[in-house]
This record gives sequence, structure tokens and C-alpha cells, in this order.
Amino acid sequence: MKTTVEISDPLFHQAKALASKSGISFRVLIEEGLRTAVEARTRTIKTPFRLRDGSFKQCKGLQPGIEEKDLIALAYGEESSFRQ
Repeated sequence: MKTTVEISDPLFHQAKALASKSGISFRVLIEEGLRTAVEARTRTIKTPFRLRDGSFKQCKGLQPGIEEKDLIALAYGEESSFRQ
């Protein structure tokens, strides 16, 4: 399919020089660039971000007898009334 695309003169000259230096046609360079861009955007759409499981497997979770004020104190390294 033929189409017309406007690009800046400096980019055009860089691309033409790169294609010539690489031994490929300008058309092939453009197609490679478009394929790369399309694949990158398609890949990110198909694989949504997933947060890794950061839970502590060896801990038993919250323990009875720990109150919110004790959790805050323990988190900040302060003294609390909770004794392990």
C-alpha cells in the first residue's frame, strides 16, 4: 500500500543515511520501525501490570493482642506496650 507521511527534514536525512549505511532501503527501515512500535504498544496492552506477591510467607499474619497503637510504634521503632 502506498501512503504519504510528513516527517522532519533532519529525521528524514538521518533515516536515509542509516538505511544506506545498513545496506537496506528506506522503505525497509520505515517498515522495521513501524513494526517495532506496533509490537511494543500491542505487547503492553495484552499484558497488564501485575503487582508481585510481597507477602511474608513465613509469618503468621496479625497476632492477637496487638493493637493499632502498638503496630504504629513497632513500625517506627518506638517503645510499645506489646511484648513479643
